[in-house]
Amino acid sequence: MCRWLAYSGSPIFPEDLIFEPDNSLAAQSLHSCKAKVAVNGDGFGIGWYGEREIPGVYREVLPAWSDCNLRSLAANIRTHHFFAHIRASTGTATSRPNCHPFTHGKWLFMHNGQIGDYDRHRRRLEALIPDDLYACRQGSTDSELIFYLLFHFGLEDDPLKALRATLKEVARTSEHGGKGKAFRCTAALTDGQTTYAIRFSTDNHPPSLYWQETSGHTLIVSEPLDTALGEWQPVPPSTILVTEGGNRISTEAL
Repeated sequence: MCRWLAYSGSPIFPEDLIFEPDNSLAAQSLHSCKAKVAVNGDGFGIGWYGEREIPGVYREVLPAWSDCNLRSLAANIRTHHFFAHIRASTGTATSRPNCHPFTHGKWLFMHNGQIGDYDRHRRRLEALIPDDLYACRQGSTDSELIFYLLFHFGLEDDPLKALRATLKEVARTSEHGGKGKAFRCTAALTDGQTTYAIRFSTDNHPPSLYWQETSGHTLIVSEPLDTALGEWQPVPPSTILVTEGGNRISTEAL
């Protein structure tokens, strides 16, 4: 399983979260504490917002702990809103297009989990991707597929509605034809202003997800980075957490 974090609030250097804490994202790439797979070394990515509406993105197939370019970027970019992700493949290739976060226009998206029996359901779900966006898909992961399904269900008009409809469709499709493997998902979506974080599963074992809100920022993570950074609250299962400008707006049931 992958590990990720989403930050919004007062501008910081991403290295403050990716490298500095005791259980930083880079540390989790070697030995995560709350994932079935301890090593997340199948690539990484960071997406950030600066002075433009369109985010910058850097993705690479190297492990996060060994990429000097990531260290340099994280130490020199100052941003009020960024996503960072380390990948543990669930079966698709280790390639740059398969690394998170995924981006289209103003949007960033990243995911941890998997669509159970993905190969059985992939063709059915891919058919829902809008024709004008189908060629934009570069990789082969279920995560990127989920991202483009959001546009089919009206992401540009109503993100909350699109998220709920996408999860419902993927869950329905994964259950098609009888019992199969569960669809498990934590995911984060943002337009650079509002962040939507999801914890969901069709069984009783959703991936872990935590958040904290302190003066000046909101941080959402797959697992706590450091007890010294403050109190961490688990995101309840089947929940969407919505934040804006470093503040939690709402916690809503799916």
